[in-house]
Amino acid sequence: MKHKKLFVTLGATFALFLAIITAASFYLVDYALVSVQCDRDSDMSKIEKRFPEVKPWLDSLRAAGALRDTFVVMPQTGKRAHALYVRSPHAEGRTAVLVHGYGDNATSMLPIARIYNRQMNANVLLPDLYAHGQSDGEAIQMGWKDRLDVLHWISLAPEMFGTTADSLRLVVHGISMGAATTMCVSGEQTPRYVKCFVEDCGYTSVWDEFSNELKTSFGLPAFPLMYTASWLCDLKYGWNFREASALAQVAKCELPMLFIHGDADDYVPTWMVYPLYEAKPGEKELWLVPGAGHAYSYRDNREEYTAVVRAFVGKYVR
Repeated sequence: MKHKKLFVTLGATFALFLAIITAASFYLVDYALVSVQCDRDSDMSKIEKRFPEVKPWLDSLRAAGALRDTFVVMPQTGKRAHALYVRSPHAEGRTAVLVHGYGDNATSMLPIARIYNRQMNANVLLPDLYAHGQSDGEAIQMGWKDRLDVLHWISLAPEMFGTTADSLRLVVHGISMGAATTMCVSGEQTPRYVKCFVEDCGYTSVWDEFSNELKTSFGLPAFPLMYTASWLCDLKYGWNFREASALAQVAKCELPMLFIHGDADDYVPTWMVYPLYEAKPGEKELWLVPGAGHAYSYRDNREEYTAVVRAFVGKYVR
């Protein structure tokens, strides 16, 4: 009788444990990928207030009717995707695809777009990633499946900017989740007109980033919740936290890459840039930005950021 009661108690305890873990896994996936308050409003006035140097440039684009947007249907998902773009009359094929971060939208990349368009005479294309901005989608993809959408935008660039593929020279530049997306793109086969990449404060993998957040925000270890949540993400959305690895992708990158990371970043911890940089074969540069927090390298060092990006990209996108 005592043994029976013990087994019943153990069984009930285990069932309760499974119920708690299952509920927590659903909560984590929903918290990280679905219920995030993404900025769906392309309100440029917010960017103009935060970055006053952008306003005169935007005013000139508006006056010329040069700032446009477009919607396309993504072949991988069948979902409608949105992007802003600016065609420069002096680009001569120079083009930048700029990828925003988690919960942001294309307008957040306008300060970086200004660098490329105004100071480097480049066309710029700013996509809203899946489930961000004006793009459709039910759950954030953390840069992993986004790599396929960005590759599609890259394939559309010659037609969008009225040039031939042979004359196009293109850089992909991303910040935070956009940087992880950029690195994931870099490990895929890209058109010959893609010349280099710039990643600013991207994470090594979704597993590493979520594990860090689980520990710092909730004080919880990776086991068992990361394992069950990753399995649930795979079941619901067709990808898991381990496969979504910028580190594995960047190790396959054959094109030049500039790595930028603030040395005071605790959201995507600074340590992550070192294995990324080491994994990247071939041509590369690393700029550790003193005192910069997460995604603040441009905000806090505008002139130097501009100079570093122009010097690096200018070697490959002439």
